[in-house]
Amino acid sequence: MSRQFSYVRSDVWFTSGDARCAAWLYRPDGVVNPPIVVLAHGFAAFRELRLDAYASKFAQAGYAALVFDYRHWGASDGSPRRVLDLAEQHADWDAAIAYARSLDWVDTRRVVAWGTSFAGGHVLRLAARDRGLAAAIVQVPHVSGPASAFSQSPALVSRLIIAGVRDQIRAWTGREPYRVAAVGRPGDFAMMTSPGAYEQVERMGGMREELLAENDVAARIALRVPFYSPGRYAADIDIPVLVQLAARDDVTPIDKAQAVARRIRKGEVHTYDCAHFEPYLDPYFDTIIADQINFLDRHVGEGRESSAR
Repeated sequence: MSRQFSYVRSDVWFTSGDARCAAWLYRPDGVVNPPIVVLAHGFAAFRELRLDAYASKFAQAGYAALVFDYRHWGASDGSPRRVLDLAEQHADWDAAIAYARSLDWVDTRRVVAWGTSFAGGHVLRLAARDRGLAAAIVQVPHVSGPASAFSQSPALVSRLIIAGVRDQIRAWTGREPYRVAAVGRPGDFAMMTSPGAYEQVERMGGMREELLAENDVAARIALRVPFYSPGRYAADIDIPVLVQLAARDDVTPIDKAQAVARRIRKGEVHTYDCAHFEPYLDPYFDTIIADQINFLDRHVGEGRESSAR
């Protein structure tokens, strides 16, 4: 059995654009120059929704981890709140990777980007552009804007587009955002309404009241998701990538994700019999995280055990 490391988690900040991003930094005890995994959440989510579960497992396996919130979300700065801006989130990823590389106690040659759902798409784009990354992990990744946007009913798509236009006009005229729920139940007016989605997200952090307070997003993102297809960067990626897919995914359709994964030269694909939000939860989480740690051990873990002795 592999050694289990103790670790220390610290609250840290780094600057992105004109604001600060809040992050948790995990440092495994007794490991000299560990690799570091940089993690961020998916669409309209914040790190308390189970990202600590992943990062703590990485730290126990001897890897450093940096878990951050995007600007406008969670504990990070940025006003107005809960605006999902693609360019800003890309810049936040660049800033997070730069912060990880600034740490004098990690091995900056072994930086790994980890993204789930919408952030999985961000990581695919990042992996194609940042040649200094050692590897990447993408869990149920968003790969195709049209496939994700139009997986909803035509009536809901129409309502979301109208809401997006209304919010965009408010943005242009300097008014507060017009918001829609980020996740809801079937029949709700929300960006994601697949069966079981709301209940699964609610379980992810065991934080019903906090989720209810944060469960909305500026509706303008509905105008942008259909045009955001980071899967198109797959052929430009030249590092090992673990792609983890959910066979019953009705948020990021699996057929599109499989096609994208096949274009990643060093891609490794695992498929699990679960829905989009279930990898974070029992009974799937232990298998998902074990496969991630196995991937890290094979691609960036060399010398980690010996450095701890």
